[in-house]
Amino acid sequence: MGRDTEEIRAELARYSRLAYARGLSSGVSGNLSARVPGTETALIKKTGICFAEADPADFILVDLQGRPLEDGQPSKEVRFHCGIYRERPEIGGICHGHSACATAYATARGDLPLVTAASQGLLKEIGVVGVAPSGSEALADMVVSVFRGSAVVACVLKTHGFVTAGADLSKAYYAADVLEDNAKVAWLMAAL
Repeated sequence: MGRDTEEIRAELARYSRLAYARGLSSGVSGNLSARVPGTETALIKKTGICFAEADPADFILVDLQGRPLEDGQPSKEVRFHCGIYRERPEIGGICHGHSACATAYATARGDLPLVTAASQGLLKEIGVVGVAPSGSEALADMVVSVFRGSAVVACVLKTHGFVTAGADLSKAYYAADVLEDNAKVAWLMAAL
């Protein structure tokens, strides 16, 4: 039996608060989404909502073109969330945050190596995306191209954070946590 949208909204709110507590985003930046199983829809955080304060009602149902199916305005990054879902049917959850270490490392050095055993096992490869305006079609195209036709589950957006994806929301969240931890270790190794 599939989960209903209310269960998924509650899970999105829970992982939003966890992501904020882990320092994976700040202010009202970042967004989580989850595909609604068995449908061509997803739930995504509404614009202007802080991860730390997200409630289940702060997630809006959209079709996979990013059009709202209920009242409210979805995150401006809805394009790349929906694009990834269209390209990768096995993806069930996406986490986009603005973590400091992954963003700084990839922006300064142009890549982010896999230096921890956890990242090598879980992420296997980290894509890097250039700079484009937040919410733009150009940014969405760059992000989706990293995930298209591959097994990539993580990419870093120069100056802008990261995107991780997984079979479900928990896997996307854990990929984000491992990505940021890997960036911290890479930073320390570079300093040593």
